[in-house]
Amino acid sequence: MERRVDDAALLARTPEGEACLIGRIAGGDRLAFEALYRAYFPRLGRFLQRMTRNTTLIEEIVNDTLLVVWRKADTFNGTSKVSTWVFAIAYRRACKALQAFDEPVEASIDEREGLASDRPEWQFEQLRLAQAVDGALAALPLAQRTAFQLAFYHDMSYIDIAEIMASPVNTTKTRLFHARKRLALLLEDQLEGRP
Repeated sequence: MERRVDDAALLARTPEGEACLIGRIAGGDRLAFEALYRAYFPRLGRFLQRMTRNTTLIEEIVNDTLLVVWRKADTFNGTSKVSTWVFAIAYRRACKALQAFDEPVEASIDEREGLASDRPEWQFEQLRLAQAVDGALAALPLAQRTAFQLAFYHDMSYIDIAEIMASPVNTTKTRLFHARKRLALLLEDQLEGRP
């Protein structure tokens, strides 16, 4: 039993392995689902954090997303990467949840631990910069923010982002162009004088 758990966890590390896990999940393999769940829970959490900024909602969306993966694994046809398929499910779930959740979204102060305690100026600067970036991202329209996140925090291609967001590749490129331009303007003051 221990060997099967290790094998499933190893499969979750490559695109081919993930596709194999989806096939096993389609057959009802709970260990394969557990491995995929463990691999995707933190990734989806980071993606949704910048999209929703609501911890309770994030956890609910991630769990809903992975429940859809469990139930619909047999519908995965392999025309995209597993990550593209899973992130597309998460994106659609988040959009629906945000439409239903009519509460102002506020950026939380990110508590930074483990930074060099002997360099408080550096700590303060890093915290200030992180808050500025989070604030600038929050100021972007949802579609631009999501495209930017997928590209720069999750290293996805234009094609993957377009598939996740159900939009043309050129629309994705345009969204990223405008997101970068807007972020540069919003962060101009923060980045002046930095090396």
